Formats: sequence, C-alpha cells, structure tokens
Amino acid sequence: MPRRLALMLLCLALWPMFAFADTTAAAAAAVAENNDGDTLAMLGTALGSVFEETPLWGWGVLFIGILGGLTVGKIVSSVLNGIGKRLREQDLQMRGILFEAPASPSSLLCLTIGIQLGLLSVVMPPEVAAFTQNLLKFLLLLAFGWIAFNLVDLIDIAIMRRVEESNSKLAAQLAPLIRKTFRIFVVIVFFLFIAQNVFGVNISAWLAGLGIAGLAISLASQDSVRNLFGSITVMLDKPFAVGDRINFGNVDGFVEEIGLRSSRIRTFTGHIVTIPNMRFIDGTVENISARPFLRRTLDVTITYDTPPEKVEEAVQIIKDILSAEDMTAPFRLDQRPPRIYFNEFNSASLNIGVSYWYFLSEELGHDWWGFLAFGETFNHRLLRAFNEAGIEFAFPTQTLYLAGDPARELNVRARIEPSGDGSRQQ
Repeated sequence: MPRRLALMLLCLALWPMFAFADTTAAAAAAVAENNDGDTLAMLGTALGSVFEETPLWGWGVLFIGILGGLTVGKIVSSVLNGIGKRLREQDLQMRGILFEAPASPSSLLCLTIGIQLGLLSVVMPPEVAAFTQNLLKFLLLLAFGWIAFNLVDLIDIAIMRRVEESNSKLAAQLAPLIRKTFRIFVVIVFFLFIAQNVFGVNISAWLAGLGIAGLAISLASQDSVRNLFGSITVMLDKPFAVGDRINFGNVDGFVEEIGLRSSRIRTFTGHIVTIPNMRFIDGTVENISARPFLRRTLDVTITYDTPPEKVEEAVQIIKDILSAEDMTAPFRLDQRPPRIYFNEFNSASLNIGVSYWYFLSEELGHDWWGFLAFGETFNHRLLRAFNEAGIEFAFPTQTLYLAGDPARELNVRARIEPSGDGSRQQ
C-alpha cells in the first residue's frame, strides 16, 4: 500500500475502533442499569457464545476463506500489474493505469470477500454480527475508494501532456495543484460516504458548517479566487504564452511571466506592467505574435501633370518590383497576392494604392524586423525606378495663376462709369 494512503487509512481505521468502543460503552451502561454484572462479564458472555456455538469446521471455513482471499488477491494483483507494466512499455500510459489502479486494492477486496464468505459458517449474536458487517462494509468501500484514488493518476497524465504541449510555466505550476486538489476531493467524498452509510453519522450538520465556512472564506478571498480562475483560463484557453507580444487595454508589450496571481508584461519602454489574471477573464486580449502575416498598405502619389501612359507605367513598375524573384519569398500568391491599383484623384496628386501581405515564418526568418527590411528594399527600388522613368512623386502644393502668364491668359475687364463732374471712375 503506497505511503500517500497511510494517513487516510490510519484515520479511517480508527473509526471502527471508536464505534466498537461506543458499543462497549452502551453495553456497560445497560449492565450498570440492570445490575446484571460487570461489563467484562457481559462482553465475555457475548464473545464466548461465538466460540461455544460455532463448530470446529466453521472456524476451518473461516481460515480457508481468509487464506483464499489472500491468495486470490495476490494473483489478481500480480496479473493486473503485469498487464499494466506491458502497456506502459508500449507507451500506452492511460491504459496501463486502468489496470494498475485496481492492482493493489484488489488484494484488500479479495481478502474482504474471503472473510465475508468464511463468516457465513460462524455463529454470532446479533450485536457482534452487526458490528462485523459494518467493519466488512468499511473494508469493501475502502478498497473501492483506494481504486478511485489511484485513478486520479489518469488526470495527472492528461494534465502533464497539456503542460508539455503548451510549454507554459503557468501550466507547470498549476499541474501539481490540480492533481492534489482532485486527490483531496476523492478522500473527502470517501470519508463522508463512509461516515453516513457505514456508521450512520448525520453529515448534514457538517455540510452546513462547511458551507458557511466556505462562504466566509470565499467572500474574504474572492479576488484571490478570481485570479486563480484567471490563471486556469489562461492555461486552458491559451490566449497568449510567455514571449508573445500582446495588447491588453493600454498595455502593449511582451509577456515575461505568467504566475498564479498575475502576469508581467515588458513594454517597449522597458517598464514591467503587472496585470492581475482575473482581468483576462472578461477582458479582450490582442495577441500580436499570433498573427500569421503583416499587411502593408501605402499610397504612392504622383503629380497631376503625369501623362496617362506614365501612370500605367508607374503601376506596372510597382507590380514588377513585387513580382521579382527575390521579393516573392514572404508572399503566398495563391492566398493573398499583392494588390496594386490606380484608385484615387487626390486634391494634389494622382493616387496608386498598394497592399501586400508579408507572411511570418520562423523557418525562413520572416519576422517583424524582416518585414521592416522588406519594406525598405521595396522603397529603394521604387524610388530608383521612378527616377529612371521620369515619374515625379507628388507632394502638397498650391498653384497661383498670374494674369501675365502666356500659357494661361486671363481676360481682365475694367468697368468705367461716368460721373456727374465729368471725371471717370473705375
């Protein structure tokens, strides 16, 4: 029996002793009231009838039952352990636990069944028989509780697999906590079940007291509980991981640590911002690192006096730059090819809209800095190509038309009205 069950079994094993002590005390009280003799005499009479009325072959059957239970339990335990070990060697951990979990408890289960069958031939008074049946029921339920306790290892394996997949420090911290919580839960449920169904204890008052105490604790530590649930939410939903760049509220930076109470974000200014995990439950987290691509949208503006042929040439120059062999590596032309269109007549320029999608790839080294370098290369090639083609970039301008400009002659008329004194007014 593993050491982790020693304390539980010790506490539960003391219960029958107290129950037997209560039975003895009741018998003693009855003897004292009726003045029929002392307690030892009454107990001796009760136990003596068992030896007197049970034949010799009855004790032999009991011995055979105990021996058979031990033998069968040993065989069943060895077989289940062997099957579980072979399944584990085949990397079938879950199936192996399904066989190993009942291996050790099967010995106690078979022994209890053997004792039960052996006691069928033993003659006992009603009081002794009732106590014996309660004790056997306790051992039987203990075996099943032991099996349930061992099956918690299935949850342990499932949690550890998630930890390995997520590679998260938070998951590694929560895994032992969740495992211990499940085991404590199994022990408490088993303890309450035994108390009510074997020893007839009324647990309603206990549960009411636990409910009041739990309410008081929850009210006093509701923020801590919310932070814990926020940590579990981050672990299960995985909106971000350590090293990701996220935008949460007014905080934009890289996740450095995810703890049980809070997470730490390193901003671009170098500061550390600590955010309680409970805020992630109902908040909106933008995971910038999880984006599959970066989109660049820019407007290439050229002057209004550019001829239509030159406008078409400008559009083609941009298409040729983005379709060059050394420029298409970050693109996925079958999904999101670059888009180039002469799309607007601005107030001071002709506009060519350009959009391209830079797909991120760790294998190819395509990241944020690669995206900036790619944009710089595009800008250099575009500037050089436009200068060679004689295409001018536009910038905000204001044109003044002069009356003496021969290219844009203006007709200016003077209005002359005669005055009463013979002079002219303009």
